Amino acid sequence: MAPGSSDFTGKACAPTSIHWTWDTYGASTGSAKAVFGPDAEKWFFLTSNFAFGHALERDGIAAVEKLGGKVVGRVRAPFGTSDFSSFLLQAQQSNASVIAFGTAGADTVNLIKQAAEFRLAKPGVRVMPLQLMIDEVKAIGLELGQGNFALMAFHHERSPEAKAWSRRFFDRVGSVPTAVQAGTYSAVRHYLQAIKDTGTDEPLAVVAKMRATTVNDMFATGGYLREDGRMVHDMYLTQIKTPAESTGPWDLVKSSRQSVVTRRFDPWRKANVP
Repeated sequence: MAPGSSDFTGKACAPTSIHWTWDTYGASTGSAKAVFGPDAEKWFFLTSNFAFGHALERDGIAAVEKLGGKVVGRVRAPFGTSDFSSFLLQAQQSNASVIAFGTAGADTVNLIKQAAEFRLAKPGVRVMPLQLMIDEVKAIGLELGQGNFALMAFHHERSPEAKAWSRRFFDRVGSVPTAVQAGTYSAVRHYLQAIKDTGTDEPLAVVAKMRATTVNDMFATGGYLREDGRMVHDMYLTQIKTPAESTGPWDLVKSSRQSVVTRRFDPWRKANVP
């Protein structure tokens, strides 16, 4: 449930594979559409130098150029590096209005912390991580992360059902669920329900039932499975709160109805949905 490369629903798709939580196409396209405008037309990409980062960069560049923007530069950092200073200097000197981070995990945490130390975000320049989980926001901290926008596949306050499920999760685990944790629960639940409904665990029969059943649960409302295995659902634009806005240790991001980025980014909707 954690892999993000859109290749899993592209050249590497299989009859029984399902890509549930998020992908690089949705994350990069959603991010670009959410912030693109007259003051956010020139983009610089700082990405991880391995397959995932390449996919995020590729999909991000395609989204920016489709919107009529310009990519003024890009640089790839070794996976797991601890010092991003030389890469941040290149971003700083690029004259970009948006600096996008195509990274994940500890790389994103370190990168955003160091970007704050470099004062990369300033009037006329926006920093945009293309992928961010709530536990990574916690690790970054509000002092250094405040103001950054991030597109998330799940937000624990997105609905009454999400709030109730997240509360139960927190009572057991001691943290709010990430998108991957919520997506995993949703996918397994949908899979087991399909086995129950069909009376078999034969893969093709189960996948067919999963495709025929709309996903309505704590993770998604009106979600559906495309023929290539991608589960299409809403994603949410969030902004990291300031320390003054936060009311508790996990009150880290805010979102609004205006910031919901929907499944209408799905380019195959007409082709694959009856």
